[in-house]
Amino acid sequence: MVNPSTFTLVDPHNGNPVFKLLLFEDNEIFSQLQRDNCFSLIWVKEGNGTCRVDFNEFIYTKNCLFTFSPYQPYMLTSENPLNGYAIYFHSDFFCIYKHHKEVSANGILYNNLYQPPYTRLNETAIPKVQTLCDQIKSELLNPGLAQAELLVSYLKIFLIIAARLRVEQQQVISDSGIESKESVVIQKLKDAIELNFKTKHSPGEYAELLYISPRSLAKITKLHFNKTPGELISERIIIEAKRELYLTGKSIKEIAWELGYEDEYYFSRFFKVNTSQSPQLYRDKVGFAKADS
Repeated sequence: MVNPSTFTLVDPHNGNPVFKLLLFEDNEIFSQLQRDNCFSLIWVKEGNGTCRVDFNEFIYTKNCLFTFSPYQPYMLTSENPLNGYAIYFHSDFFCIYKHHKEVSANGILYNNLYQPPYTRLNETAIPKVQTLCDQIKSELLNPGLAQAELLVSYLKIFLIIAARLRVEQQQVISDSGIESKESVVIQKLKDAIELNFKTKHSPGEYAELLYISPRSLAKITKLHFNKTPGELISERIIIEAKRELYLTGKSIKEIAWELGYEDEYYFSRFFKVNTSQSPQLYRDKVGFAKADS
């Protein structure tokens, strides 16, 4: 039975769905743990509740736009019906890594280690996003010449609007904060992880770099990110591993070595613990050589 609230674009080469628009009007669809094999944009127009993503929980209200990466576990619970739109796009359709310079989604909307996975839509953004959802629905219902290209254009505009808004909101939070020792430590930690995640995997090594005790570092990251230093480090490694699996033809062993793991099988177990997928399965479903399609 076809769901009248679901509109899908299928890859004519393999018959797999690569782009989908979903209109939802209840809280059942996201009430179970989700692990999509594609990128997700979920706009909750009406409703509120709790978002559980990875190992964290966030309270959300209406007009929150959630962004989830492939195989990132999430669940939205609510005591009242949710109303809104969900857009799912596979990397075969649009690759945020390859098109990073065009939309700046990677590291802002997706794979953002330090911020919750949602953006609050303001009064200016809401009608723009609504128009885009209507245009996407219309194109999926009445396909014409160069349908995929037009849908990619709509998706890019959607991502750019959301990314700009996320950057603005992060800047407001940053500007409203008071400069303190903790804020300095946080920035130094971000820089240290970015520079050293391929060679330094333990929180103790970063505490040493920052001249702070491991206990103090753990306290700061828990307070500001609701994550342990180890979780931040692991997430950064996984982000890089996914990028390499998707964009390159390097062997799993080579990727593991470049990320500081001499044992390919240890790396594979680490990847599966953090994504519920083996590196090879992730590559098969999301990955290599599809970036050029």
